[in-house]
Amino acid sequence: MSDIILHMSVHTLDDPSRDRFDRAIELIDAYHARDPRPGPQEMQYAQRMTERLARLAPDASEALRLAVRGQHIGRWEVPRDSYPMTRAGYHAWREFLYDHHAAKLEAILRQVGYDDATIARVRSLVRKERIKTDPDAQTLEDTACLVFLEHEFADFAAKHEEEKVIGILRRTWKKMSDHGREGAMHLPLSAESKRLIAKAME
Repeated sequence: MSDIILHMSVHTLDDPSRDRFDRAIELIDAYHARDPRPGPQEMQYAQRMTERLARLAPDASEALRLAVRGQHIGRWEVPRDSYPMTRAGYHAWREFLYDHHAAKLEAILRQVGYDDATIARVRSLVRKERIKTDPDAQTLEDTACLVFLEHEFADFAAKHEEEKVIGILRRTWKKMSDHGREGAMHLPLSAESKRLIAKAME
C-alpha cells in the first residue's frame, strides 16, 4: 500500500478532522487510478456503482458503500486468461478475485482506522457471501447487475450470439431481488436491449 500513499499528501492522510470514510474512498480511487488499461475502466466502474447504489438504496450502510466502491479493486492485476478458459477456470478466477479484492480493501480500511467488525463486514460483502439472505449482499449484487445492464450490456450483446446473450440475461435476472428487477425496468436502455430482455423473460 506504500505506493498508494505516494499519491496522497501526508497532511491529507493524517488530518484527524477528515472523516475516515472519505479517506478510504480517496485511497480506493487512487488504486483504481493505477489501472493501466486504456480508459478509466476501474474508476469509471466504481463511480457508476456508487451512483447506482445511491439511487437503489439511498440509506445504504457505510460498509456497503465502501464495498460497492471497491468491489473490483485491482481486478486488472488478475486477467481472465491467467486461468483456463473453461467454465471451471472461470469460477476459479472469480473465487480468487473475491479474496484479492477483499484483501486490498482490508489493507486500506486498516490504514485509515476502521475497526475489525467493519472490515470483516466489508470483506464479506465483497466476497459475495450470503447473497439472497443478507440484504446488503443482495443490494450489492443488484447494483452490479444494474450497472451491467445499463452500461455494459449493449456492447456485450453486440459481440455474442443471441442464444448466449439470452442465457446471460436469465442468469442476471435470477441473481437480482424484486427491488433490483424493478429498478432494471426503469433503465434507459436501447430498443434492442429491451427486446432481448423481454425475450429472456418469456
